[in-house]
Amino acid sequence: MSPAPFALCAPGLLNRSSGALLCLLLLIGVSTPALASAEPAIDLTSSFIGFLAVAIFVFAYALVMAEEAIKMRKSKPVLIAAGIIWGLIGWVYVKAGMSAESEHAFRATLLEFTELMLFLLVAMTYINAMEERRVFDALRSWMVRKGFTYRALFWLTGVLAFVISPIADNLTTALLMCAVVSKVAEGDRRFINLACINIVVAANAGGAFSPFGDITTLMVWQAGMVGFQEFFVLFTPSLVNFLIPAIIMSLFIKNRKPDSIDDVVWLKRGAIRIVLLFLLTVATAVVGHTFLHLPPVLGMMTGLGYLQFFGYYLRRSLPRSLERKRSRYTQRGDWRKLESLGSVVPFDVFNRVARAEWDTLLFFYGVVMCVGGLGFMGYLSLLSDALYTNWDATWANVVLGLISAVVDNIPVMFAVLTMAPDMSHGQWLLITLTAGVGGSLLSVGSAAGVAVMGQARGNYTFMGHLRWAPVIALGYIASVLMHLWINADLFLIYG
Repeated sequence: MSPAPFALCAPGLLNRSSGALLCLLLLIGVSTPALASAEPAIDLTSSFIGFLAVAIFVFAYALVMAEEAIKMRKSKPVLIAAGIIWGLIGWVYVKAGMSAESEHAFRATLLEFTELMLFLLVAMTYINAMEERRVFDALRSWMVRKGFTYRALFWLTGVLAFVISPIADNLTTALLMCAVVSKVAEGDRRFINLACINIVVAANAGGAFSPFGDITTLMVWQAGMVGFQEFFVLFTPSLVNFLIPAIIMSLFIKNRKPDSIDDVVWLKRGAIRIVLLFLLTVATAVVGHTFLHLPPVLGMMTGLGYLQFFGYYLRRSLPRSLERKRSRYTQRGDWRKLESLGSVVPFDVFNRVARAEWDTLLFFYGVVMCVGGLGFMGYLSLLSDALYTNWDATWANVVLGLISAVVDNIPVMFAVLTMAPDMSHGQWLLITLTAGVGGSLLSVGSAAGVAVMGQARGNYTFMGHLRWAPVIALGYIASVLMHLWINADLFLIYG
């Protein structure tokens, strides 16, 4: 194994992805499947088993893409495909007397998913908790009372997604903005679909110019290919990637206001404090990653502990709180609020956990295991080698960005970094940009898109996103050309 892959496992590498493989391996001294894919113990890329595995993965993804038409949850086909692919790998390695290698690769891939699942689970739990405390209902009511039109809402959520994602990461930002849009425009499927597309594109673009905005930027930075401050030259190309499709899509939005809400929405007790705890959770994850070089999932799970302790406080203090409010409302003669106290239900953290989008989590499991299996067979290394050996680096990086819309960007980037092709700083920034924003071309091409599909089920769909793929592709092409133009001098500087 070459030393380059081990550089990728340096402390501080771990963060969330814009693709389906959300987390890397915990730093315990084992190789990941993506690294194994560079030098597979048994090369299966030209075997019947390898071809069969690829065919199974393609067929499973075709069923995922047809989710809206066939009414089948997207997790089902990839779960079966993952089982078959690893079953084929296990059969080959048992016959060769090398079952330890396949078991090691499977466990490493499973560890990736475990970190992914826990990270997502905490984020979804907080979002569900905020929804139960009526945070988004109150925000929807406020937006309507402020008189925001659909077009203003479209731009507001898109800009916020672009600005917040470099700090909070693209996945969490997309989920929050999607929740707001779904509440404000409840029932308007066409607008929600357009707004969610805009949010996904904006979140992925915002994550591309920050070392902490996406896992691919961290991978390139930790490998020493690009310096920390050099990533920020991608700001303008990323902004172009967001603005071009947003401007075009905004022309198709009717400039009308959402239906008015008759009554004012009151936040439930502890709502603002839960929002602050969520921000504290994100800060804990970032600080733990940046200064302690620990996986961000540690900070997220610690944040779940914050929420559990606060839930305990809410339950224990509920009788006193109800008594104080009952006395206050009686003195005011506010019989409406007084009546609402009878329907108060104690806050339960585990009810919020149970409401997580498990279809999305299981879909991630299937994708992680499928791509990990294909990587272990040697396909990712084969693809990367073919591109950089036979093509110009610019074309290869652009095509790999397109491929990342279907195959996750992390194993693609792993394969590129493992090969360590002789490229300029400009080329390394180009693959960082294309791998980050290329996933926006399809709703299943990024973690943000997949999560938003679960959050806005029935309103934001694969086919709904696909209809606007040509517009998103214009932004993709424009961002590449912008980078080639304004950062031309970086293509002459070699690392």
